[in-house]
Amino acid sequence: MNECVHVSALPRPEPEPLSETCPECLAAGSHPVQLRLCLTCGHVGCCDSSPFQHATAHSKETGHPVMRSFEPGESWRWCFVDGSIV
Repeated sequence: MNECVHVSALPRPEPEPLSETCPECLAAGSHPVQLRLCLTCGHVGCCDSSPFQHATAHSKETGHPVMRSFEPGESWRWCFVDGSIV
């Protein structure tokens, strides 16, 4: 994994999740495929394999650069700005 400037600028400790699932999927009556946690604010969104890609939409709307998997047993992180695992 690479270290990027966006990771070093993240709040410590990481934010608490704002929900247990993707609230946008719940509102739309959709089922999220995989969940992602925004490491800037704690928003939980669905991945790009989900119909609405709410995690990516959240990053584009807010400018929050890094998320991590919110799936049990996974801890990898993705930087939307750098387009890479960090």
